[in-house]
Amino acid sequence: MDEQRKAVRLMQDYISEHLSEDITLENLAMAASFSPWYARKLFIKYLDMTPAVYIRRLKLSKSALRLRDENIQILDIAMSMGFGSVDGYQRAFRREFGCNPKEFSSSPVPVWLFTPNLIINKERKESNMGEIRNVFIQVIEKPARKVIIKRGIKANEYFSYCEEVGCDVWGLLTSIKSISGEPVCLWLPEHLRKPVTNEYVQGVEVETDYKGIIPKGFEIIDLPAATYLMFRGEPFKQEDYVAAINEIWDAEKKYNPDFIGYEWDDSNPRIQLQPIGERGYIELVPVKNK
Repeated sequence: MDEQRKAVRLMQDYISEHLSEDITLENLAMAASFSPWYARKLFIKYLDMTPAVYIRRLKLSKSALRLRDENIQILDIAMSMGFGSVDGYQRAFRREFGCNPKEFSSSPVPVWLFTPNLIINKERKESNMGEIRNVFIQVIEKPARKVIIKRGIKANEYFSYCEEVGCDVWGLLTSIKSISGEPVCLWLPEHLRKPVTNEYVQGVEVETDYKGIIPKGFEIIDLPAATYLMFRGEPFKQEDYVAAINEIWDAEKKYNPDFIGYEWDDSNPRIQLQPIGERGYIELVPVKNK
C-alpha cells in the first residue's frame, strides 16, 4: 500500500475507533502523519468526500442501527453520537435517510446506510501471510428462512457484483434486521438463478413469516432448512483479505465431507460472510447426509 493510501486508511481506522468522540481534522492529521491541509486533501482524493461528511454519515448510520436494536431515547443517542442538539440530529437523520429518527425507531424500514469503502491494497494481489495457518470446520444447522436479495446479471464474485449492482447495496441490507445478525453473500445453485448467469448475490436472511418492506429492485426467495460446514480461518490483517479468502477456498477444495458422513449439497447456496480481519474469513458450504 503506497504512502498516500496508507495515510487515508489510518484516518479511517482512527475514525472507526473514536466515532463516539469529537474528531477534529488535527486528530486525523496526527493519525496520518501529515499536515491538516494535506490530510484533508488526501481524504477527499481517495474517498470523494470531506472527513466531516464521512464522519457525519457514519455516525448517522451507526445511530440508525442502535435505534433499530435498542430501547434508547432520541436525546441519548444524539448526545452519545456527538450531535449538538436533538433538533440538529433529527434534521441530519431526515436528510440522510428520508425519515424521522423517532418514526424509524418505532417502525424500522430499509434505509441506505453508509458503508464506507475501506482503503486496502490497490491491486487484488495475494499476499504471503507466512506461517502455516489453521482452518476450523464446524457443522451448523440453518433453519428454513427467506432471503431478501439483489440480483446482478453475470456476477460470480464480489468485485463483478459491485461493478454491476454497486457496493452500496450492503448498507441497505445492513439496515434490515437479520436472523443471522448480518447480511450475507450467496452463490446461488442453478435452480435459484434468474437469469441462469446470475450466480452471486447479496442478501439478508429473515424469518419465514417476514412481512416487512421489500426494497424496490430487490426480491425475496425461500430457502429450506439445511446443514452447512462452516469454514473459518484465523484472524488476518485487512490488507491480506485476498489471501485469507484463498486459504478458505483451498481448504474447501481439499476437504472430503465423507469423513464425517456427508456429501456436498448442490441444491443450496454457498454462503460468504463479510471478510472481517478480527474474526477470520468465514464461508458456509452446504452438505447433506450420505
